[in-house]
Amino acid sequence: MQKNVLILDFGSQYTQLIARRVRELNIYCEIFPFHKIPENLADFKAVILSGSPFSVRNPEAPKPDLSKIKSKFPVLGVCFGAQFMAHNFGGLVASSNTREFGRANLSYVDPTSDLFEGITEQSQVWMSHSDSIKELPEQAKCIASTADVKFAAYKFQDELTYGIQFHPEVYHSTDGKKLLENFLVKIAGVPQTWTPSAFVDMTVADLKEKIGNDKVVLGLSGGVDSTVAATLLHKAIGKQLYCIFVNNGLLRKDEFTSVLDQYKHMGLNVKGVDASTYFLDKLEGISDPEQKRKIIGNAFIDIFDDEAGQIKDVVYLAQGTIYPDVIESISVNGPSATIKSHHNVGGLPDFMKLKVVEPLRMLFKDEVRRVGAEMNIDAKLLGRHPFPGPGLAIRILGDITAEKVKLVQEVDHVFIQALREWKLYDKVWQAGAILLPVESVGVMGDERTYEKVVALRAVESTDGMTADWVDLPYKFLQYVSNTIINKVKGVNRVVYDISSKPPATIEWE
Repeated sequence: MQKNVLILDFGSQYTQLIARRVRELNIYCEIFPFHKIPENLADFKAVILSGSPFSVRNPEAPKPDLSKIKSKFPVLGVCFGAQFMAHNFGGLVASSNTREFGRANLSYVDPTSDLFEGITEQSQVWMSHSDSIKELPEQAKCIASTADVKFAAYKFQDELTYGIQFHPEVYHSTDGKKLLENFLVKIAGVPQTWTPSAFVDMTVADLKEKIGNDKVVLGLSGGVDSTVAATLLHKAIGKQLYCIFVNNGLLRKDEFTSVLDQYKHMGLNVKGVDASTYFLDKLEGISDPEQKRKIIGNAFIDIFDDEAGQIKDVVYLAQGTIYPDVIESISVNGPSATIKSHHNVGGLPDFMKLKVVEPLRMLFKDEVRRVGAEMNIDAKLLGRHPFPGPGLAIRILGDITAEKVKLVQEVDHVFIQALREWKLYDKVWQAGAILLPVESVGVMGDERTYEKVVALRAVESTDGMTADWVDLPYKFLQYVSNTIINKVKGVNRVVYDISSKPPATIEWE
């Protein structure tokens, strides 16, 4: 695996965004917590220090040892990273009179600075800090300012070490990508070789070498990640890959048969297992969301282990784990508070005795799609909305019954089909229907009804870490609401969820 750029994470909400911006430049990078700097730095060509929720003046703030990095590599400190270097190498950082947050414009740019080549005064930048650098270290010079921030950027003389108090990785810094490109390509000389084609070639070669003649079993979900992982493995080991697609009874309408048919045309060796009754029996009477997830996870392992056991001499279990899952598991502050359990993170039960192979573990979601396109996977499949591992169980608030599942499937089907028909599907990152545990009074004809309420949810996002609700046209929502109430027996009220993440989550459970 090519290394190229090391990003040291100090706990910033933007660290993953830095990595994604670097990857957009076709440059490979990896994120490491500040207290777990890799011992072998030989493969890295540049280092970026992230922002942080901490003040450098706080005794609890991160204090990385940069002795093997500063002056030995090109370094770019972003926000906290810039303040940390100023604070620890002879400068002064103090609390700002006012919190500097939001848009600002550069008022001065050093015309000789390589970092700001092609970036002019008045370029918009995004500030997010309550401290400011008041004095630079003796050996550093100012290379950019804003009206309120004198030392918006600086450079250590005789070193390729830079600090910037703004965030180039966020959309609002209009020349942020250009600045990162200047630093990484022109100053650090990092090769731009991280392409989908290069990833496919490298990964297929690595998988061939690692797996040899052994057999691999993979649980397909019909989603993008498992499909791309399966295709990569198929390219590497062919018929040694055995795919299992389990119907837990909580899939979308007709999904089990349509997904199996789709995989058949891709040449994958797939076995479909209909275990819907088994899962629904296990879930009977259970309302707690975490209990539902655990029951579904354990039931899946039971079924999957039984099916895998029927394949002789399986050595590896393949998973579609992607980079955000990996980053969260090695975060600065340890695993973050459990908002909800992830179905593919946390290892395997001891009794399964299989080695794990995760061909996508270093990719972000958008990169997974680009790799899939490189391998000519159908665009409709790659553009498919994410669907939760526990399926409709976490879109039915309260206990699960076969009747409730059928009702949500029908409502969801109307909603998703309408998004496609109105050419809105590809403008939405994820959409679905939620069955609420309430009934409401309605009138149909001359009769009073007392029936179910469903909520529709549609969000836009890039990676699911944050999400905004989609402002769907009123006429579309009117059409969908009328169609659901007229076609799905048992529903007399439709509402639309206009909550963003945070504070809400994308799913309701």
